[in-house]
Amino acid sequence: MLPLARQVSLACDFAKNGTARIAGIDPPKFEDTETTIDELKARIAKTLDLIGTYDRGAIDAAAGKTIEFPVGPNKMKMPAENYLLHMVLPNFFFHTTAAYAIIREAGVDIGKRDFIGMPLGISPVA
Repeated sequence: MLPLARQVSLACDFAKNGTARIAGIDPPKFEDTETTIDELKARIAKTLDLIGTYDRGAIDAAAGKTIEFPVGPNKMKMPAENYLLHMVLPNFFFHTTAAYAIIREAGVDIGKRDFIGMPLGISPVA
């Protein structure tokens, strides 16, 4: 298994790069230099801030468009919706889950609810 810092950087990369490609822009490169928890938190915040700047209209309009992306030394292409559902999201969740498992194994008191969070649209019944 890759170390925690690499799992976090890969999760961030799939989020920012996948979203950028779907929005029709070249993904920015982040250096993978984080070594501390604070630096990893900053990487996550930087990724979220960047994704927030992407053109939502361009993302919404991407359905049916072909996305080109690297896989190792090769270039691949697939429809945007397949790229999102079968490449970006599975890889994002794989690396997020691996990071979560590493943190939990290291003794951090976190559980399933910390990972899953509160599903959208759910509310308690009174």
